[in-house]
Order: sequence, then C-alpha cells, then structure tokens
Amino acid sequence: MGSETFPEVILAIILPPVGVFLRFSCGVEFWICLLLTILGYIPGIIYALCVLVV
Repeated sequence: MGSETFPEVILAIILPPVGVFLRFSCGVEFWICLLLTILGYIPGIIYALCVLVV
C-alpha cells in the first residue's frame, strides 16, 4: 500500500464514494460505489476497499 493510497482508504471507510472519486473521478467505479452506498453502507465500503486496494 503506497502513501497515496492511505488517505483514499481512510476516506473509503468514512465516505466510500469520495475515496473512489479521488482515484477514478466520475468513472463507472464511482457510480457503482455510490449506488452500493445508497443501498447499504457496508456494501459501499467493501466495494470501495476492493477497488482501491486491488
């Protein structure tokens, strides 16, 4: 995990779409994360962490 990933991971835990937005802007990943966060907070966190770390 690089130093640029650490703030994204912290934001992904607090506000999942914001962490994904920092990496992918308004790409498909952001919209999927936003939808999952609206449907359920935990799925949004899991998806954001998977996208950012992997």
